[in-house]
Amino acid sequence: MTTFDPMQLANVGVRNLQPYQAGKPIEELERELGIRDIIKLASNENPLGLSSKVRAALQDTLAGLARYPDANGFYLKSKLAKKFALDTAQITLGNGSNDVLELIARTFVNAEHEVIYSQHAFVVYPLVTQAIGAKGVAVPAKDYGHDLDAMLAAITAKTRMIFIANPNNPTGTFLTTEAIAAFLAKVPENVLVVLDEAYSEYVAEAERAPSFEWVQQYPNLVVSRTFSKAYGLAGLRAGYMVSHPAIADLMNRARQPFNMNSLSLRAAEVALDDDDYLQQSVAVNEAGMQQLIEFCQQQGLAYIPSRGNFLTIEVGANASEVYQQLLHAGIIVRPVAGYELPRHLRVSIGLPEENEAFIQAMQKIIAG
Repeated sequence: MTTFDPMQLANVGVRNLQPYQAGKPIEELERELGIRDIIKLASNENPLGLSSKVRAALQDTLAGLARYPDANGFYLKSKLAKKFALDTAQITLGNGSNDVLELIARTFVNAEHEVIYSQHAFVVYPLVTQAIGAKGVAVPAKDYGHDLDAMLAAITAKTRMIFIANPNNPTGTFLTTEAIAAFLAKVPENVLVVLDEAYSEYVAEAERAPSFEWVQQYPNLVVSRTFSKAYGLAGLRAGYMVSHPAIADLMNRARQPFNMNSLSLRAAEVALDDDDYLQQSVAVNEAGMQQLIEFCQQQGLAYIPSRGNFLTIEVGANASEVYQQLLHAGIIVRPVAGYELPRHLRVSIGLPEENEAFIQAMQKIIAG
């Protein structure tokens, strides 16, 4: 009798994958540690919570949940097209931007291809590359961010896709409009460039790249965005990708027909029009960022300048110990050793009192 071994049946790329390590639920940590009122500054979520307009819209949507959602996301696509001067045929909707990032790779990349991304870049890029069985090419970072010249030099005849996060997670580094434009002009047409702009709303409007306009000029460019950060919908999972219509058509052939549920579709529609909430989110983030930066400067802690809603701080060789001490003080932050940043911790921007709680906990740790 032979022993059944699923490992031998799995795709080669999947066998050596390590699952994404999400944090434990707050309630479970409180039970384990015997503490209450934990403050979570680990997942780059919007500390304001849902807007009142989204809450009301979700309540009105409940009655229809026995029916399937709109598989094509007609109303959300229409709103996105109107707001950003797009054609609805350019838009692919997803269960968060993670969904469309994986979908674009699965649609165009196979085991014969190479995928380029930066050191310290978002973990989804190497994960999906490995799962497909393609070769991942991690280009060494420059000042913790993307080295675009080195990424250009890494292109070979086998390169099919390049991932660029701007701002980058987990470092918060930012590429200027001029730098990205010069890069796009040099990338061969048969290489897709995926520009991941999950944190773009936190960037000053004058500094944001005209990425949707670039899609008209460069048909090999695709741009992904999310409602999880500045729009405050992380738990509902809503994201989208803008591309040449032919690319969107191919992605929609591979896309699951109901990959966004009715609640997330409706919430995203309403959030897109809630400018007051978005402005408040940005203002809270700017004030909180300054709060953390001033603390770092006062304590002599190095940090990576960030354009996102988080700050990655160098706390030293004992970063894992500092993380545990913060945890027992009721503060959850994000260790980033898995991103080859073993001396750093990523701290999401919270409400003023949450930021202050982190600061006070760190002051005690440093003093101790």
